[in-house]
Amino acid sequence: MSDAAQTPSPSPFAKRVFSGVQPSGGLTLGNYLGAVKRFVHMQSPNHESLYCMVDLHAVTVWQDPANLRKNTRELAAFFIAAGLKPEQSILFNQSAVPEHAQLGWIFNCIARMGWMKRMTQFKDKAGKNAENASLGLFGYPALMAADILLYHATHVPVGDDQKQHLELTRDIATKFNHDFGVDFFPITEPVIGGPAARVMSLRDGSKKMSKSDPSDLSRINMSDDADSIAQKFRKAKTDPDALPSEEAGLENRPEARNLVAIYAALEDQSVYAVLNDIGGRQFSEFKPMLIDRAVATLSPISAEMNRLMQEPDEIDRVLANGAERARKIAQPILNQTYDIMGLLRS
Repeated sequence: MSDAAQTPSPSPFAKRVFSGVQPSGGLTLGNYLGAVKRFVHMQSPNHESLYCMVDLHAVTVWQDPANLRKNTRELAAFFIAAGLKPEQSILFNQSAVPEHAQLGWIFNCIARMGWMKRMTQFKDKAGKNAENASLGLFGYPALMAADILLYHATHVPVGDDQKQHLELTRDIATKFNHDFGVDFFPITEPVIGGPAARVMSLRDGSKKMSKSDPSDLSRINMSDDADSIAQKFRKAKTDPDALPSEEAGLENRPEARNLVAIYAALEDQSVYAVLNDIGGRQFSEFKPMLIDRAVATLSPISAEMNRLMQEPDEIDRVLANGAERARKIAQPILNQTYDIMGLLRS
């Protein structure tokens, strides 16, 4: 085979990163390690990055208007405090860019009912009351596809619970391209992984850390101060055995696995590297190490979030500027979508 035959064709799409988080309140360590820390790592002057407060997704279930405004600002404050730079990354709220909803309708017409019915998150969220769930909740993944493809995003950092939605995004892009004989939408790559892609409860390592857990000791809130962070990790459930030197030793030890994964993520190390260093130690030795690292990393974020929340005009200015920059990318792509489909526009 010739060298030319072995060389893959370059992608016609420049690298562009997009991701979003719902402004539903109650931000936890899981939001930081599972998503926003990776957003910061993927921020680069060498490519465009867009990070969105997906408030249209939030209203698929009823939201108190005052809380929604507060939660949207709080999420923006979290993004900035965690290290996303408004002058480098584009930070905005979804509803301020109407092209999201416009392309979302187009994708409602591209996606198939059978595809949507297979989405497990709808089944989980709607539960036994699916007949009373909103149409928006059912169509949520098509709007998520629009969020991504509206910017021709090539890479999307997400939690592992969103993997199925990213697969649907790829299916929608493929079907649109096939139906209209174009190579217009990219086949987006999900970016999933890391030692703490899924952060678990501090009281039950088999359950995901959640703002809805009745016990506040089950989670680290991003608003927690240093004393609260330390107390919660001291009281975190463990087992009586020493920490292993290899990952295989974490099998059937969910609480140990969770705490080691959190420490590894905070240290920007692999679980393998951490266990190589701490293997054989008791939790009485390991927990102070974890507390020191967690407090050093999270307390400054909490303090900066609190400062920003006292300056709502500053947050609103960042979001308005971000929406303006986002629309400069989104409008031409939506206009081209309309042209491809034969939709007239003024």
